Amino acid sequence: MGSRRLDVLSLAQLRKDGRRPNEIRRVKIELGCVMNDSCSTGSCLFEMGLTSVLASVMGPTECSRRSEELPDRASVSVQVRMAPFASSSTAMERRIINPTTDRKLLEMSHLLQQVLEASILLTLYPRAKILVHVYILADDGGRLCAAINAVTCALTNAGIGLKDMVCSCSAGLVARSSASARQHPNNNRPLVDLNRIELQSDEDVVYLPCAIMPQRNTIVLAQCESRLNLHSYEEVLTAAIHGCQSIFQIMQSAVKEHSSRLLAARHGNLRVSLRLPHGAHDTDPNEDSSSLDALQSAFSATL
Repeated sequence: MGSRRLDVLSLAQLRKDGRRPNEIRRVKIELGCVMNDSCSTGSCLFEMGLTSVLASVMGPTECSRRSEELPDRASVSVQVRMAPFASSSTAMERRIINPTTDRKLLEMSHLLQQVLEASILLTLYPRAKILVHVYILADDGGRLCAAINAVTCALTNAGIGLKDMVCSCSAGLVARSSASARQHPNNNRPLVDLNRIELQSDEDVVYLPCAIMPQRNTIVLAQCESRLNLHSYEEVLTAAIHGCQSIFQIMQSAVKEHSSRLLAARHGNLRVSLRLPHGAHDTDPNEDSSSLDALQSAFSATL
């Protein structure tokens, strides 16, 4: 990125990727992206900017061991895996990470388990087990927040009872030079949804991932490893909560849209559009209509 563009963004009080301080990255949600079989009952592909996470849920199912059963509620098992090409842009650092020995992945699995145990209605499934598999496909910052959102959407897709949808977003403070701080005093306010460039810009960066239940006004997760005074901590936490509420609106609309498509397919009102490549319009129209009918029947059979 050229210095001239950075100067323009600084004058406009924008971040390095062109976002405003309180603006989240582009969010894309795809529910049911894994075919429903014996290995998965719900899935979701969640993208926050360049960070991509795939979550798959299996269960409630019987426990493989009697020692894992709980008489009054279900048990939750979370496993996080990371693609070798996910975390680095250089080929030298690409390596296969063992999820059973890597400290960061184990800590992430533990945090995800705590969030899920606080949000799932575990008492509805006694002596059962819910298996959650998380695959980090691309990491550009905020992988824990993206994983929490992906798992929540996957649980919704699986039809597992939840107290409320858990939405997660991060916020933080990025240290700036004294000259920039004097010219733009508003630049020191918290930034929402930090990416990898902002996280690696300075060693003194403040990073706070947060997860909430928006309809219950409950904070499920708030983790900060930096030292802050109470006023700064409240500002960063408030910014993270606002980001969570913005993501909740997107997740809610995605679930409603997916449910409406399934309902329309069940009643036979689903429309399937077939896009032909350029130059394919010279074929026989009867053949195109038969292909479209075959696609519709196949799609209805899968639903």
